[in-house]
Amino acid sequence: MQPYPMFRTYLRTSLCRLLLFSCASIGLVQGQSKWVGSWAASQQLVEPRNSLAGDDLRDSTLRQIVHLSLGGAELRLHLSNRFGTAPLHFNSIHIARPVSVSSAKIDRSSDKALTFSGKAEVTVPAGADYISDAAVFPVRALSDLTITLHVEDPPTSQTGHPGSRATSYVVHGDLVSAADLPTAQKVEHWYFIAGVDVTVPGDSAAIVTLGDSITDGHGATTDENNRWPDQLARRLQAASARPPLAVLNQGIGGNRLLLDGLGPNALARLDQDVLAQAEVRYLMVLEGINDIGTLTRDKDASPAEHESLVQRIVGAYEQIVTRAHTHGIKVIGATILPFAGSQYYHPGPASEADRQAVNRWIRTPGHFDAFVDFDKVTRDPAHPDRLLPEFDCGDHLHPSPGGYGAMASAVPLSLFRPSTENHHATTQPRTAPK
Repeated sequence: MQPYPMFRTYLRTSLCRLLLFSCASIGLVQGQSKWVGSWAASQQLVEPRNSLAGDDLRDSTLRQIVHLSLGGAELRLHLSNRFGTAPLHFNSIHIARPVSVSSAKIDRSSDKALTFSGKAEVTVPAGADYISDAAVFPVRALSDLTITLHVEDPPTSQTGHPGSRATSYVVHGDLVSAADLPTAQKVEHWYFIAGVDVTVPGDSAAIVTLGDSITDGHGATTDENNRWPDQLARRLQAASARPPLAVLNQGIGGNRLLLDGLGPNALARLDQDVLAQAEVRYLMVLEGINDIGTLTRDKDASPAEHESLVQRIVGAYEQIVTRAHTHGIKVIGATILPFAGSQYYHPGPASEADRQAVNRWIRTPGHFDAFVDFDKVTRDPAHPDRLLPEFDCGDHLHPSPGGYGAMASAVPLSLFRPSTENHHATTQPRTAPK
């Protein structure tokens, strides 16, 4: 007589079930989607000249259009009251596909209400961001998304992104689902929206471009999405052989590494604008021109002050690299563009020497994981301290759309691979600034 036949049958059945469950679980993990940032805008306290009047925002509908870099099956929206001093209440928030990027019209059949913990309304605490529930809303890479908010009471301090290079629409009443807003006031700013994430399968990731007005796109064409990060996103999407990569533009006009300007300094916004972004794997840093320009904008500086500035800029770069590396993010430096003749900074030989010193450090191996030489790409060979005339928007400080295209084309797509595949990457300790 064989011992315990019923037990052996039970054991066999249990093992089969366990094996089937394990195989199903592995397949589920391999096929799972993940959240990746597709669009982002750096938040700041909107200065008075770019703020909406309180009466304009009272019982108002605000319709804004953003350009996604990565497509996905679902999305979620990041709201921001980061610089607010009191809670901010939204009655309703809808998304839709725009009929045109330069119009308030939407495709009504695509209109969809977002929810927050299952509710249509949400109150964002002072100083906080808030993420919506996931919404099934398939979007394509490089497509546009309309976001429409209704606000009852205007905040005393407005959080937003003044340098949108995109037209937004404001009108009184709750018209979040309206097909058009023909009587709306037009403004070229974004308010209260900080990001859009999408769900994607596989090895997709995000690239954050951290910078000032040159990354934000001063000199770009309103509603045409031709900043250099936009044009880089188009190149990446055309390179279909690689995993899809998003590009998140975290540029702020006037931004500096060392001091606040129109927005917080780059080090102060690193946590929110870089480290908190969904699935960020690469960081490109183009910062420093405003630090150099500001030093002598209103008065001359001593040689010691120039030397100290260069050292502090390098120290800030090192801080960015160190903090990004703790999150497994590869950091790519970008050389500072020439700006002699600038109508705003009027830099002299000493400021140009500062720029050259900083760029030498950026180009030196062992500092950043890799670098892109935007200086070399945009400078006039006959006058290396100036922008090439065809790349100059006219103020001798910011590139034209053609200049932004040249910058995007100069970024080797081979940089966006795991560090073990990239010969320029380094995991060695960084040397002290010299």
